[in-house]
Amino acid sequence: MSDDSEIPVTAELPDSAMHMTGVDHITLIGSNEADTVAFYRDILGMPLVLRQPNLDAPEVTHLFFDTGDGRILTFFVEESRESNPQPQRVGVGGVHHLAFSFDPEDFEEVREGLEENGHRYSVFDRGVFHSLYTRDHNGLTIELAADKFAIPDDRRGEVLARTHAKRVADGAEYAQEEHMVAALEELGLPVERADLPDSASGSAGL
Repeated sequence: MSDDSEIPVTAELPDSAMHMTGVDHITLIGSNEADTVAFYRDILGMPLVLRQPNLDAPEVTHLFFDTGDGRILTFFVEESRESNPQPQRVGVGGVHHLAFSFDPEDFEEVREGLEENGHRYSVFDRGVFHSLYTRDHNGLTIELAADKFAIPDDRRGEVLARTHAKRVADGAEYAQEEHMVAALEELGLPVERADLPDSASGSAGL
């Protein structure tokens, strides 16, 4: 455990050189357009909202997908690139995984959608949320996460920071449901638990 660290965990804005207003987009190096669209649009349901040449390399195509809340995920693709579904070996500075949220009510629909399209997955209880782990067509680990409790988007950081404080005070290694419940109650927010199935906790190895 690293809770003895002097680096504070808080939702308060830091005394930093600047402050951001949110994620604009994340760009990954993809393989080809057909396979990228087949996974991110046709399986995960992200609309392809813009296609144009890469402004820095016009021979490369730049695909823009809406992840569901207006936040954009983009890929640089070329038709000559073959997809490789083997697990990626990630080093420092690389992308470990991408996590996307979905409505807890759609849990079975998400599970069935992966199965019907031939994608293996693992399901784990992560303490304060449930996650399904799978891989895209290039071996990148994709986490599909459903919150156990309804959290207003503009209070998410505050709730997580308060949950962290409850966890530390409890001497627990990981944040659990009871820590988030206590945080929500302390912040005067409703405690609305989603109807999610019981799942094992543990490694998300596929």
